[in-house]
Amino acid sequence: MVIGVTMINVLPGYEKAAYRELKNIEGIKDVYHVFGEFDFVVIIDVEDLYTLNDVVDIIRQQETVKTTKTIIGAEL
Repeated sequence: MVIGVTMINVLPGYEKAAYRELKNIEGIKDVYHVFGEFDFVVIIDVEDLYTLNDVVDIIRQQETVKTTKTIIGAEL
């Protein structure tokens, strides 16, 4: 199992539309609307790194998404 945390910036005024789009992407476990440098933080929970990459690619393809930054979780 691989956990990714992706921070997302969306087009101004499209936060609600982006939220709906993100909630419908398979592999995204949680979507949080946040304030600060990013508009959203999403938790991605998938089987492997390849699938994580695919989910991030799908996020980036959304018309409302401007930029992303992803952190991959590691087990200690």
